[in-house]
Amino acid sequence: MRVRPLSSVHQRIAIGAPLPFNVRNANRELLLARGQLVRSEEQMLALLERGALVDLDDPPQQADDPASCRREALVGLWDRTFTNLGRVLESSVHVDFLPALQAASASLWALIDRDPDLAIFRIVRQGRVDPAQYGASHSVHCAIATRLAAERLGWDRSAVASAFRAALTMNLSVLDLQGRLAAQAAGLTPTQRESIDSHPHRSARMLRSAGVTDKVWLEAVAQHHEVPGGRGYPAMLQQVGAAGTLVRYADVFTARLSTRVTRSALRPHQMARALYVEERGHPMVAALVKEFGIFPPGCCVRLASGEAGLVVKRGPASNTPIVATVVNRRGEPLLAPVRRATDAAGNAITGVIPESSLRVRVSRKQLVQICGAG
Repeated sequence: MRVRPLSSVHQRIAIGAPLPFNVRNANRELLLARGQLVRSEEQMLALLERGALVDLDDPPQQADDPASCRREALVGLWDRTFTNLGRVLESSVHVDFLPALQAASASLWALIDRDPDLAIFRIVRQGRVDPAQYGASHSVHCAIATRLAAERLGWDRSAVASAFRAALTMNLSVLDLQGRLAAQAAGLTPTQRESIDSHPHRSARMLRSAGVTDKVWLEAVAQHHEVPGGRGYPAMLQQVGAAGTLVRYADVFTARLSTRVTRSALRPHQMARALYVEERGHPMVAALVKEFGIFPPGCCVRLASGEAGLVVKRGPASNTPIVATVVNRRGEPLLAPVRRATDAAGNAITGVIPESSLRVRVSRKQLVQICGAG
């Protein structure tokens, strides 16, 4: 019998869903059979703490494989991946943190490979996130944006992976505080300010303690709030590494797309334009803007035809994405979304509109199917 630690694959477990493999104790005695349920986070933590194992000989679950699962399964797989990455990040003091992080982040990496448009869609359509999950959710969004921009910049795979992992783990030491701040209308207290100012170095120390030795990863975490010329923190460095700089820009880019108690999310095209001007066309900001497009997947638009809908896929140019129209020119809901290529004159995008203008809800599974068509 071949086994491996549960901590290395627990991202495949959804609380309350059938187990995809047998779970055994350290003596390889069966604790839970495939198909049984882990019913709570407390039960999961107890299994991890006692060093539970899983059978390597269990057949792989195709539904959990981003590369081969059916498109309609992607919505649930994205949801589980977000949940599991959040669980891993929030339990970073666990002795098996590093292998658990590597396994969970591999699932996210594979989902981005499968459909980068859907990855962007998840960032743009964040909606209102439970404040308790904000810190982990933002880290995942930042990691997606960092990877896509780094690849557009032509970085080699190793550099892309290091920056991606840095974005995921940059805020390990303040995840709880980020959640509180997302729901806090008042300004920072002195204690909160001190914690924010010191968190890059504290997060890097936590990673070293967990066994991380990748110098680019560690440096990027320590420097992700540094600005060349000594205008950042905590060390006010004159020079900043490329990975740390890209993570900082991705951090700002994705944070402005999120809703806080003190403000609504900014419209993607307006935010991108403002950041590009603020940073004087910095190549890394340009890479983020070009990768997302002027009208990124997830934003609501109106077409020259009078129809309105959601962008679901990037197109041949940054201003000509694929749109799933859900409302006709008279403002009436369509029976089913209709795919429109906006590089045709009659379907050109005339503006971004608030989601409330659509007056119709479309299932994410329908949108995923349209996104993958053609």
